[in-house]
Amino acid sequence: MSKAKPIEIFTPPNALKAKVGGSLSPMDKRAIAKADQALAKLSVEFQDWIEDELKRLEEAWQSFSNASDKVQAVTNVHAVAHDLKGLAKTYEYPLVGRMAASLCRLTNDEVDRSKSPEHLIRAHIDGVRAAIKGHIKTEEHPVGSILVTEMETQVSDFEAKNSIITDGQA
Repeated sequence: MSKAKPIEIFTPPNALKAKVGGSLSPMDKRAIAKADQALAKLSVEFQDWIEDELKRLEEAWQSFSNASDKVQAVTNVHAVAHDLKGLAKTYEYPLVGRMAASLCRLTNDEVDRSKSPEHLIRAHIDGVRAAIKGHIKTEEHPVGSILVTEMETQVSDFEAKNSIITDGQA
């Protein structure tokens, strides 16, 4: 038997890592503290801002109730719910974000919006209103948890009955 040659491992240099400054570039702790302070100052406005979003959702619902073109009205509700889904967590209302995500599934592009059940849209809007007015912010609240879970179950049933396949997001 011949003698095996030694194995040599070659690791090429990582030029990008060298330019960026290693695995994590050094963070400026003062800048982070300043950002945290700015966010803390803004957080006093969060309740007002989420109530503004609720007002937009209620206005979209009102136009839905009075609309002759229900498809366009559902599209408007979806747009507001989509915004709320993105903002709710920032405004410290992750439960409302989950409710808005469920409403988005009910009204998204994959749904024949003429079939979006009015009573279920209304239930979502009422749930969002109750959570915001009652300051129910997280899923740890027993009533909030049950409510959002039931909303999601009803939307899943609607999707199943209408052969709508989604990834749970909208």
